[in-house]
Amino acid sequence: MLLAQKTAFITGAGRGIGRAIALELGKNGYAVGVNYLHSKSGAQLVCDEINASGGKAIPIQADIGNCAQLQSAFDTFFEKIGPIDLMVNNAGLSKFYPFLEVTEEQWMELTFSDWKGAYFGTQYAARNMVEHKKQGVIINISSNHVDGCWPQASIYGPTKAALTKFGKSAAMELAPYGIRVITIAPGYTDVDWPKDHPVQLAKPRIPLKRFAEPEEIAKIVRFTASDACSYMTGNCITIDGGALLPILPENDYYGANDK
Repeated sequence: MLLAQKTAFITGAGRGIGRAIALELGKNGYAVGVNYLHSKSGAQLVCDEINASGGKAIPIQADIGNCAQLQSAFDTFFEKIGPIDLMVNNAGLSKFYPFLEVTEEQWMELTFSDWKGAYFGTQYAARNMVEHKKQGVIINISSNHVDGCWPQASIYGPTKAALTKFGKSAAMELAPYGIRVITIAPGYTDVDWPKDHPVQLAKPRIPLKRFAEPEEIAKIVRFTASDACSYMTGNCITIDGGALLPILPENDYYGANDK
């Protein structure tokens, strides 16, 4: 008897880390829903690449911070792909503002995109898993901002902290249904930043002296979603090349980098 093809819905999958996750899953046996907001051409290219390799993928447009649009996206997924096995809440905005200048509109934009969308994305996916008696997996993409602090991140950082805490609560409530919830917290990841972008200044101060490749994050997603991690739930996995290990730049005073 042939095993049914597993299914996955990835938000914010038209570019960056989400794109890499969709490609990794699509080329490893998953039928994939590729959500996007603005990057229509990017999402279509992801689907084309997966379909060309013998897989199955469809683009699904939605603003995941809008519950009506999010529900419509799930309806499309269920209709065209089927019940869900894996939900990856990846979509989010990386925007930074001086705290004293933050507006309500800026707060709402980031909170709805980075936190509200993942909350209800988890809920909608879990309801479908329970309905179809699937012991599925939900993976939330957070950030190492959960443990570190950066300037002008008074909205972004707390949304990721909320998302990570939520993953633990959801894991506990969904465990009786056999549904696992994992949080993955990437650090600096190479998403085509220009060579003169200020973020490049961080690279020499990361212990591994480089940024992550999106494909490295994607492989961790596939691994944690697999049966190899069947006893893992409620965990947060930080993948940042050791970026948070140095306490202060003054550590160099002790000669750590003299060799």
